[in-house]
Amino acid sequence: MRLKTPKEVNLVGSGWTLKKIVQWVETSFSRSVSRNTVRNILKQNGLSWKKCKKCKKCKKCKKLLAKANPEKRAAFIEQFQAMYQEMCAEKATIIYIDESHFHQDLDLGYSWSVKGKPHWIKSSSPGLSAKVNWYGAYNFATGRCFLWQRGNCNSEQTSAFLEALVNWLAVENQTIYVILDGAPWHRSHQVKMKAEKMNINLVQLPGYSPDLNPIEGLWKWMREEVTQLCCHANVQALKDDCLRFIDRINLEPDQVIKRLWPKFELDPDYEKLLFSN
Repeated sequence: MRLKTPKEVNLVGSGWTLKKIVQWVETSFSRSVSRNTVRNILKQNGLSWKKCKKCKKCKKCKKLLAKANPEKRAAFIEQFQAMYQEMCAEKATIIYIDESHFHQDLDLGYSWSVKGKPHWIKSSSPGLSAKVNWYGAYNFATGRCFLWQRGNCNSEQTSAFLEALVNWLAVENQTIYVILDGAPWHRSHQVKMKAEKMNINLVQLPGYSPDLNPIEGLWKWMREEVTQLCCHANVQALKDDCLRFIDRINLEPDQVIKRLWPKFELDPDYEKLLFSN
């Protein structure tokens, strides 16, 4: 008997986690169980938590972006805290934006599978060109996210995205801060003029500091639920799953804010490593 995927029982994603199994038990049998109970039952039945075959990424080493400037990072945190005070006073909206491409082919990752047997995931081997280039926005004030795509990422498309973003926000009498990284199209004259015309204040992140942009966590979250262990039939199916994911998390803004909470202070030990370079 083939084990059904979470998607086939009205849950998200293609890999089973303890949280999803707990949800399935509650929905199917109207019973509440703890994650520890589920974990013990799974192990007793010969299952283990493992990565799918041929995934050899090291989880012990961490990458240090040595070109990051600790002084500029500290200055940004100070600037962000002032913007946050404006947001709390309902005088401003803080938006994080970024771009990411999602491939039709699967991403590797963990799932529960039979102990002692390799966990193979089928792939139709779509080419690298089979992908979606997403523009994304995270509204820190409301906990809602927005996806938009229209081809490649460049100055023209970024300008169009900013217009779509303002229409989505629909805010009045508030300062709009859009925090973004230093991608060339973000710094272009065309994008700056578009932002000025729409009364958007562009706030550039310090270089080599993706940890200061919580929307990076949105991309990670979306990959876990949409492309991890799932090779989509076509690019349109991938697009549809991405949009459904955003629609679903927008129903629980408190959970989104909790998961995508930005940094209000820097880790002194990490910053010392940057100073030492």
